[in-house]
Amino acid sequence: MSSSSSFENDANSSSSLCKLPLKPIPGGYGLPFFGPIKDRLDYFYNQGRDEFFRTRMQKYQRTVFRANMPPGPFMASNPNVIVLLDAVSFPVLFDTSKVEKRNVLDGTYMPSAAFTGGYRVCAYLDPSETMHALLKRWFMSSLAARHHHFIPLFGNCLSELFTTLEDDISDKGEADFNDISDNMSFNFVFRLFCDKYPTETALGSEGPGIVSKWLFFQLAPLMTLGLSFLPNFLEDLLLHTFPLPSLFVKSDYKKLYDAFYEFGSSVLDEAERVGIKRDEACHNLVFLAGFNAFGGMKALFPALIKWVGLAGEKLHRRLADEIREVVKAEGGVTFAALDKMALTKSVVHEALRIEPPVPFQYGKAKEDTVVHSHDAAFQIKKGEMIFGYQPFATKDPEVFENPEEFVPDRFVGKGGRLLKYVYWSNGRELDIPTVENKQCPGKDLVVLLSRVILVEFFLRYDTFDIQSRTLLLGSSVTFKSLTKAATHT
Repeated sequence: MSSSSSFENDANSSSSLCKLPLKPIPGGYGLPFFGPIKDRLDYFYNQGRDEFFRTRMQKYQRTVFRANMPPGPFMASNPNVIVLLDAVSFPVLFDTSKVEKRNVLDGTYMPSAAFTGGYRVCAYLDPSETMHALLKRWFMSSLAARHHHFIPLFGNCLSELFTTLEDDISDKGEADFNDISDNMSFNFVFRLFCDKYPTETALGSEGPGIVSKWLFFQLAPLMTLGLSFLPNFLEDLLLHTFPLPSLFVKSDYKKLYDAFYEFGSSVLDEAERVGIKRDEACHNLVFLAGFNAFGGMKALFPALIKWVGLAGEKLHRRLADEIREVVKAEGGVTFAALDKMALTKSVVHEALRIEPPVPFQYGKAKEDTVVHSHDAAFQIKKGEMIFGYQPFATKDPEVFENPEEFVPDRFVGKGGRLLKYVYWSNGRELDIPTVENKQCPGKDLVVLLSRVILVEFFLRYDTFDIQSRTLLLGSSVTFKSLTKAATHT
């Protein structure tokens, strides 16, 4: 019996979990100040992120343990967390009856509200807060109102991306997909909400760079630059010890805010109609468009292309055959056509499983609660911070066969039952975003766009070659060659 079948039939049943022995949570936090510093240095420099968790998991022989999470002193008042690394314990972080999600988007620290106009935007609110429901309902209704624009608008943006890819490969012998993808993603997001090319505004072509800089100043405590000429101790001092001041991006952010305020009037009008102040709505719109949407695409699209590229020509032929056959039968790239592409859908979900665009989840226990792993139960006290590292939970060997491998067909047919263990959206893949939970309001849009990028790609090309490497919080992809489809004009 396969590991996944065994898990489906036994380990996840309520009766089995209730019978697990209650065990003390292993691990510890070390001496105040020095323990968090040691863990931070291990996490970023001595071991690296995955090895940091792997060595502790092996040491304690548990997937639930205590540790300190960066950034620690002097940025986070309390870096102590309980780490969850398996598919069974991880979903407690989605249960807002058990965990509070107030100010935990980035973990044990929160960037200054000065980055968002002085407001705690929706992503930092707990569902128990009145503004959370108001803002999230507005987000979801705004996306729903633009539903019919998703496919044609994104297809138009992708056409520009493909032209740039081809031109760069022709002129330079290679193409930096990340930069081209960032430009395409920002164009799509801005046009979706503002119905205007960002180059036709005061932003010009600076939009992706402005947002990337704004993101960096908020997320720097979670990353390492990996620069050989910069000593680790100096980088640690600069990025992880004191928050970077919002003053350095104030003028850039104002330019971004002004563009959305001027051209996103229809979205902002709707916000005012439901009782949200216009300036607060605009700061939330900038965060939704810049941090959530653009930031997510910045991580996801290169990861998707990386895994498909590395899978090789055999998968490319299979995707091209499925996509072209369905598009021909359906008369175009439509919602109905996309839903009939079983392999394409599985490939997208497998990319989201193996390299989730948001690797971390946090929540603070609202009450004493018991979490279960595969082989034990653990009691978490009220007020303790819970941290889940998603790349381990979604590569749980008790759930997924060959979890470290990219398996394109993993979610085809009966494999679709495993979608409930894909957690990239701050919820299970089969769950639905609501105002009562913290699941990404654009979850379905992200999946849709990922399918569309593969569909449009393999309508134009037969295969491609890439090189990839790790880049800050994601993957970097360089196209080395593109083979056009013989039938594409």
